[in-house]
Amino acid sequence: MAEKAQYEELIRQFSAFGAVKREMGRLLPPDCPSGSVAVLTLLGRHGDMRMSKLAELLAVDMSVTSRHVAHVAERGWIERSPDPADKRSRILRLTLDGQGRLDDIAERTSQMLAHRLSDWSDDEVGQLSRLMARLRASFDDCRGPAPRPPAPSGDEQSTRTPATTT
Repeated sequence: MAEKAQYEELIRQFSAFGAVKREMGRLLPPDCPSGSVAVLTLLGRHGDMRMSKLAELLAVDMSVTSRHVAHVAERGWIERSPDPADKRSRILRLTLDGQGRLDDIAERTSQMLAHRLSDWSDDEVGQLSRLMARLRASFDDCRGPAPRPPAPSGDEQSTRTPATTT
């Protein structure tokens, strides 16, 4: 197991990773926020699916998923059709326009990454990709609340008083 200092450095790096995400977000077309990109990406990767499956893959509430789906459907990027197995449910399908939008975003993002990582070797980029996939899998394996760290011993306890509500 890694030492505490390594985990603390990892926390700092995760915090700094926000800059990467912000730059990637700036590449998105104004009519296609990140939630919409996530819907298009998942439909592109996994194919047609029910809204409940999409909500599960997005790891968000069904009401949030519905808003994202409505946004992309209004723009003609996905179709919603009745599920033959359950008429109360809808099957979501990426349209040609949706695939085109997804391809455009992937191209923009790939170009930005190629520019920013131009001084990285192919092996380094591959290693980063593998490690990020492994990190993501570590968190996918343990859906649900994270375990709580042990309570501090008596001399390590905070001297702050708990906040009170009025």
